[in-house]
Amino acid sequence: MQIKELDIVVLTETRITKHFETGEVILLQQGQVGTVVMELGNNMFEVEFAGRDGIPYAMETLALQQLIVLHQQPFVAQNETGLFEIA
Repeated sequence: MQIKELDIVVLTETRITKHFETGEVILLQQGQVGTVVMELGNNMFEVEFAGRDGIPYAMETLALQQLIVLHQQPFVAQNETGLFEIA
């Protein structure tokens, strides 16, 4: 699935970075949730990580393979001949 701006994503790996404002060294853990704020091309994305209060604490440039898109709505299951049926 294609990743696009404003997608909610999670990290597939743990990484060390610096706090967005303070410069303090912080750990972004595997499974950390972020928002794609820019598609940079070549399967690279700018991702913002923020607390529950909405205040950002990290901004990272990440590759497609470092991210998994979270989905909040189901997709309609289809194949080449139409909708899947459950027996």
